[in-house]
Amino acid sequence: MTTRPHVDDSPAGPSAPRIHVDTIRFGSAAESNIILEGHIGATAPEKGLFIAPLSITLKGSRHASTTSVEIDGERWSAAVPLTASRWHGPQLALPSGTYTVTFSSGETVVTYSVDARTLPPRTLIEGVCAVTATARAGEGTLDTAALSVVVSAPLNDSEFGPEAQARLEAAYRAGAGSPENAVFFESFYGHNVSCNPLGIDRAVAELAPEVTRYWSVVDASVAVPEGAVAIIEGSEQWWRVRGAAQLLVVNDWLRKRFSRRPHQKVLQTWHGTPLKKIALSRPGLRLRPALASIRERGMWNILLAQNEHSARTIRRAYAYTGPVWQEGYPRNDVLVTGDATAVRRSLGIPDGVTVLLYAPTWRDDRPGHVDHLDVAVFAETLGPGYITLIRGHSRSITPGSDVHAQGVLDVTSYPDVSDLFLVADALITDYSSVMFDFSATGKPLYFFAPDLEHYRAQLRGFYFDLDPVAPGPLVDDPHKLAELVTHPDEVKKEFAERYAAWQKRFNPRDDGNAGRRVVERLIAQGILN
Repeated sequence: MTTRPHVDDSPAGPSAPRIHVDTIRFGSAAESNIILEGHIGATAPEKGLFIAPLSITLKGSRHASTTSVEIDGERWSAAVPLTASRWHGPQLALPSGTYTVTFSSGETVVTYSVDARTLPPRTLIEGVCAVTATARAGEGTLDTAALSVVVSAPLNDSEFGPEAQARLEAAYRAGAGSPENAVFFESFYGHNVSCNPLGIDRAVAELAPEVTRYWSVVDASVAVPEGAVAIIEGSEQWWRVRGAAQLLVVNDWLRKRFSRRPHQKVLQTWHGTPLKKIALSRPGLRLRPALASIRERGMWNILLAQNEHSARTIRRAYAYTGPVWQEGYPRNDVLVTGDATAVRRSLGIPDGVTVLLYAPTWRDDRPGHVDHLDVAVFAETLGPGYITLIRGHSRSITPGSDVHAQGVLDVTSYPDVSDLFLVADALITDYSSVMFDFSATGKPLYFFAPDLEHYRAQLRGFYFDLDPVAPGPLVDDPHKLAELVTHPDEVKKEFAERYAAWQKRFNPRDDGNAGRRVVERLIAQGILN
């Protein structure tokens, strides 16, 4: 049995105990891990004593996992997983990104060194991810190291890198594409499976089960619905399906890499009724993004709208002249058909607590900043009996990082915000289009808008004045907000008339059957077989 050497807490110096990593390798697809190993014991006097860590932590912006260490004689080893289960879901690859590696000795994070000559090259773990390990220095042993693991989509050598993508895109554009009885779904550029495409996917699975349902995803961390096929963006299969599927259902731009074939139709569902100005309506719009907006709308065959305001506004914002289907939003079908108990369980929310969902929009000038409320202080003000879910905009997933605080649960990486509406007792937002979806529930709405004038006058501008029609109080003081959310009955009574008018205007067809209506129209028009 090996006795673990004592570690003192004195600053690291030449003779201070430390950890040395002399082996780094990646496991197979079945293992899906990074294996770190090192030596224990005395070395040259100037290098001090090498010890074994108690644990190793792999930490990214929205994921952290800690692994214990095994000791065998004068060697230690740890298999750090590159997969995780989030929200009680399946084990999937970690989201793409850079993850730092830290070594802990009890309560202390200790100094470590890495033999840089052992760093493996980019390794493909089939079906899981591609991964590399990097350290801050060049060749040789690094006396003090900062080890990182870079996780990316599982693209093979013929698919990875600018040259490979240029070749695949050239082949895609040159080919006619063999038509396939399939739908290509993409939501928020493949970062999750959600929104209106997910609502339509459910209806396709029910009404046209013979149609193949492909989901475009950025990497293998994104779970797709049962019976659907995940295709990694940039893979050879992704390029093929993009040119073969008879229908593409997207909720955002297809971008310039798409070239529509004669046999293809594009259903643009968009991702919310707009309050803030978009596309050609945006103040100070320059020529290049204006041309990009016009080029993008030229790819659409059908535009889906939640209501008359959306139909009119998005048509004008994109100078779109094609058909608009005003059928309500399929993403809101779950507000009628969903299982709130199951969602609550997956989030780990205990019974008997009031759930507040804070879902602000993103700021063009601060895309990584989500928490304009300071939910940690807000939750402390509310005290026990409340939990605040913070949900960043889809464009804040990559640049932002999770909030960790008592009484707060960061659900920015939760796949579908519509599920969160089921468990929320009230919504706090600012200028986000979630206001138009949550109102279908009839539950209280609060608007926290400390930068209202700046956002309205300088960042985006609004299509209508929110103040006189908002179906809930609009405040800029977090203490006032805390007071209001603890008296929901009074708020509901005060805003009942406005709320009813809002629902009539914005939720006329959010009745749980929007997805079915859309798919029935697609079948009737021969777009789906």
